[in-house]
Amino acid sequence: MTNRLLTHLRHVDLAVPDYDKQLDFYAGVWGLTKVAEDSGISFLAAEGSPEQYIVRLRKAEEKRLDLISYGAANSADVDTLAEQLLAGGVQLISQPGKIDTPGGGYGFRFFDIDGRTIEVSADVEARRHRRIEEKESIPVRLSHVVLNSPNINATRAWYEQHLDFRLSDTMALPHMGDVMHFMRISNQHHSMAIASGPHTSLQHLSFEMRGIDEYMRGSGRVMRSGARKIWGPGRHMAGDNTFTYFLDPHGNTVEYTTELEKLDEDTWHPHIYDLTKPENADQWGTSNPMNEMVAKEMLNDVDRGVFVAPPV
Repeated sequence: MTNRLLTHLRHVDLAVPDYDKQLDFYAGVWGLTKVAEDSGISFLAAEGSPEQYIVRLRKAEEKRLDLISYGAANSADVDTLAEQLLAGGVQLISQPGKIDTPGGGYGFRFFDIDGRTIEVSADVEARRHRRIEEKESIPVRLSHVVLNSPNINATRAWYEQHLDFRLSDTMALPHMGDVMHFMRISNQHHSMAIASGPHTSLQHLSFEMRGIDEYMRGSGRVMRSGARKIWGPGRHMAGDNTFTYFLDPHGNTVEYTTELEKLDEDTWHPHIYDLTKPENADQWGTSNPMNEMVAKEMLNDVDRGVFVAPPV
């Protein structure tokens, strides 16, 4: 693929058993705004984002990642991408057409190499949004998503081949090799990262705050709510962004961040950061250590909702 057809991350959709508890968390403590709700499905927006919603919650018996949605510039690019994916042997879930969710639009869905449902859409009506004010500690937008994969190099290669993601940086351990790839579709250091794990699952969702003061105020509010903080506050090396990680009521990891690095794509060369050096996980040295307990929390539960290909 020579022309990048994806523009940005739109939203992530989660299925949750305890729907009311999750809705209270995201629309209350976490600082999102419920913009629509119907029959056990709610759509949650960030006040600073033109996206109609950045998180969708669906009441279900089993926790799962329903889908990840990306934007395209126009309907022609959506059609082009669908044609390229079909030609590349990617399984489509739906053909390009009208989308019946808030804001409408034109798009389609398909499976990635790990069986996740991915959606690409264009012509979605922009939501009226606003500038987040000083000391207002609510998310501005959805920053990025991190996925656990049993084979991160194969997953990285699939996203590079079929969706034109590019590698920004890699985290590695001497005894394990590559443990995380940071991938981009714009000059933002990463819209997605792929982490090594024993099973396919959601590692974490990241939400961008207005600035460091708002990030710290928001982190404090979530801590005071009783939500479990698992790592942070600190500043990563890869991406140079701040981080505080919490668990939502169903054990999904969610992050507040800000100041994610913007790259000069023409001159950027990926780094390999050794995670045995603590400054590569947290430049500031203010967070609790990244250890096996923190890593285990981010493995999340096995996502049984992913597509399983029939044996060949």
